[in-house]
Amino acid sequence: MAKYGKWIGAGLGLALGGPLGALFGLFIGSMFDNIQTIAIPSDGGPIPPGQTGRGDFTFSLTVLATAVMKADGRIMRSELDYVKTFLIRNFGIEATREAMQMIKELSTQDIPVDDVCQQIRFQMPEASKVQLLYFLFGIAKADGTVSTAEIGLLENISNRLGIDHVTFMSVESMYYDDIESAYQVLGIDSSASNEEIKKAYRKIAMENHPDKVGHLGEDIRKAAEEKFSRINVAYEKIKKQRGMN
Repeated sequence: MAKYGKWIGAGLGLALGGPLGALFGLFIGSMFDNIQTIAIPSDGGPIPPGQTGRGDFTFSLTVLATAVMKADGRIMRSELDYVKTFLIRNFGIEATREAMQMIKELSTQDIPVDDVCQQIRFQMPEASKVQLLYFLFGIAKADGTVSTAEIGLLENISNRLGIDHVTFMSVESMYYDDIESAYQVLGIDSSASNEEIKKAYRKIAMENHPDKVGHLGEDIRKAAEEKFSRINVAYEKIKKQRGMN
């Protein structure tokens, strides 16, 4: 059994080169009992063309989550506890135990965020990058607030990943319940017509369908379903406010 097998899984490729590969080298000696498992996705089949594997996604999440937690200058025990709770809710106890160990080891390293994001930008599909950003916002907000430093870093990460500002604001707004945030979730202004609202909803629903990240594992797909649900809640809130059918 691999030391980090529950968290990283398999399907690594992206994380074996570039700045991610350099950070991955911290764990390569102990991560897998058998090095051959690195090249095999968790379902035993090939990684689809144009897609990164689960291992690429979860390792990218681990690296960037550590950077977000370090944004204020140091990682507090209370922050780690909140993040642990967030990860357990999304990934389970065993995977979280492994992830937290990786975060502990990464926290002592200088993380070249810009270079890491540049590597991810050109090798990870858009839907996976947006799901990554969604998780990072959840981690940043795990203690109830998102600091100015964390927002600044998240915006830089989003820009470096090639995610446009409208999508960035949409993901951020998914974690708030007011009506203005509901409009931002759909990527529109409150002055939009009913028809424009319907069109915006159809577009964002298609772009964020959970099936687009299904290859990353059932736990990540379930988290994508939660994100999809937040989009639906925002749409229903707007419809109720406007009396739309």
